[in-house]
Amino acid sequence: MANVNLASVVLRNAMRTKVGTRQAHDMISQKIGKRDVVGHGWNSLPVYADRVDYPMPAIRFKENTRDVLALREKEKGDWKKLSVQEKKALYRASFCQTFSEMKHPTGEWKACVGAILIATSMSLIGMMLLKTFVYEPIPETFDDEHQKAQLKRMLDLNINPIHGVSSKWDYDNNKWK
Repeated sequence: MANVNLASVVLRNAMRTKVGTRQAHDMISQKIGKRDVVGHGWNSLPVYADRVDYPMPAIRFKENTRDVLALREKEKGDWKKLSVQEKKALYRASFCQTFSEMKHPTGEWKACVGAILIATSMSLIGMMLLKTFVYEPIPETFDDEHQKAQLKRMLDLNINPIHGVSSKWDYDNNKWK
């Protein structure tokens, strides 16, 4: 991802200073070094990033060295003559990670769960502090005695007799239906 950001910064700076596309291309060439441009990258930028959804980056991962150039000449011939180590070296010269390495879990979920737990605990601590030091105590009408008295008064006044509490009270037997 750093290469993506680097290329976009270079192009943005090139557009600000109103240099030509050739000069912008030279600036990008300076940044990527001696790596081969092997394809068309995002937004026509020669960038490298290992992504499953974009499997063929525009440039090779490593710069060309003598060993890699010798292997590239050898790969133009019969692949059966290449050893497994040489094939791996060729692959690692073009790509940083294999698909299984890209898909391998990173453990990032642990940091997310940790952040969620920290935020939840901070919220609970804040709530307890507010309840202790800021909020007034619960009114006395919330205790059982007052609630029973309120229910008895509602039944005595026959409040909401069709669908409410009074509709579920049997006034003849003085008990719930």
